[in-house]
Amino acid sequence: MSGELLAFFILALVAIVGGVLLLNLTKVVHMVVALVFTFLALAGLYVTLSAEFVAVVQVLVYSGAITIIMLFGIMLTKHDDDEVRRPHSWKTIFVTLGIIGFFLVMYFSINDLQLGEQATTLHENNVMQIGTELYSKYIIPFELTSVLLLVALIGAIILSKKDDKEDEVNE
Repeated sequence: MSGELLAFFILALVAIVGGVLLLNLTKVVHMVVALVFTFLALAGLYVTLSAEFVAVVQVLVYSGAITIIMLFGIMLTKHDDDEVRRPHSWKTIFVTLGIIGFFLVMYFSINDLQLGEQATTLHENNVMQIGTELYSKYIIPFELTSVLLLVALIGAIILSKKDDKEDEVNE
């Protein structure tokens, strides 16, 4: 087993565990920490694929996204810490067995997979290739995504301001 394959398995395991914890935790701050581990593991996976620029963008963009998600989570959710969730032992066992089974199937199906010749031009001018594709072929989806994110941010601000006005009226 090569070091690259070992790094892939470790980073993939961290990403999967972070995703599962994100879905199972109840406190917003703990969920955000799990999301941080998932995003950092994905950035590490990009590094193992020799896509360093995408890894740096992953960290920079999603670090900002995590801050926004944390603000959304704190502003838009009710914080009832009195509710205690009881773990479902059978459900946990089945999910764990499913994850292990999926891992084994994927490992044995791609372990000896031959993909042919490796592309040699992927590592040359990586940033220039991404910029050319993004601003020529994918300019419309890029702009629509930026408008959608702006609308979501404005909507969150309006929703949080509306709650403040309702609290003032109730007092």
